[in-house]
Amino acid sequence: MGTPAETEAKILIIGPSEGQTRQMGLDLQEAGYTPVMAYGSEEGLALASQASYSLIVVDRLLGNQSGLALCQTLRRQGVKTPIVLLMAKESLEDRVACLDCGADDYFLKPYRADAFLKIVNLYLQAAPTATDNLRFGELTLDLANRHAIRGDRVIDLTMKEFELLKYLMEHPREVLPREQILENVWGYDFVGESNVIEVYIRYLRLKIDGEDEKRLIQTVRGVGYVLREN
Repeated sequence: MGTPAETEAKILIIGPSEGQTRQMGLDLQEAGYTPVMAYGSEEGLALASQASYSLIVVDRLLGNQSGLALCQTLRRQGVKTPIVLLMAKESLEDRVACLDCGADDYFLKPYRADAFLKIVNLYLQAAPTATDNLRFGELTLDLANRHAIRGDRVIDLTMKEFELLKYLMEHPREVLPREQILENVWGYDFVGESNVIEVYIRYLRLKIDGEDEKRLIQTVRGVGYVLREN
């Protein structure tokens, strides 16, 4: 069973049919969460607008409908709840599509209850109680509210973008190898060679670097990344 905070967490699962979606709901319920199941895009949108959730899980394939399009619609409607996309493969194009549609992260099929619950726990862990922020130059990371501030801009971050930027800001001016970043930011059974870091670095740069601002996240070719001002 989860902690009291986890037990109160309501999770919306939007899938194409009952089978796997129902099993995910049963596994969440056994772990102490409150699952709500929706079958298809239309029912998912309706349920998402009727209540607030701690997490939304969307299958990329919703019958004849697209889970990617559903994620885009949810974001356009102002839904800020973390969204995890259920995908069959993780090519570069798939990961980019995941972020482009507004999802925070993805989970790979075939469905495995233990791996799924790990990623759910990651997203529902309590936010830091400390009020301290991380700062690097004119960039501030608000740990309590999980967003960044640069100049007068408040920058919304997905969970994974937040964790990646947090790790970089905890090690300023230190060259961090890709393997070290993967281990500390993608620590939940990450398997195989992947350029997932490059995808998230690209999105972080688009968010934190304005047109007239210095690029803060530097690439060290063949090694990894470093947070520095030049």
